[in-house]
Amino acid sequence: MNQQTKQLKTIIMKIITETDLTTFKFWAGAKDFSELLTYTELKEITDQLEELYPDGLTDTQINDLFWFDEDFISELIGLDTETIFNR
Repeated sequence: MNQQTKQLKTIIMKIITETDLTTFKFWAGAKDFSELLTYTELKEITDQLEELYPDGLTDTQINDLFWFDEDFISELIGLDTETIFNR
């Protein structure tokens, strides 16, 4: 490794964006579940998550909630998961 290579440093920038769940790009299993929810339900879930997580969530954390914790998401809007899946 020469001197120039030793001086190179990786700079990582954290980018924070604000969005609501009506425009969020879900992927994998979370996409399937989110498509069962109405616009109004997604807006309500957005509001609930903002209160519960005032520092925000990463894209992956949001996606994982919708993919792996449908019961929690359903409870935020006063429904059970089975009702949502059976629409």
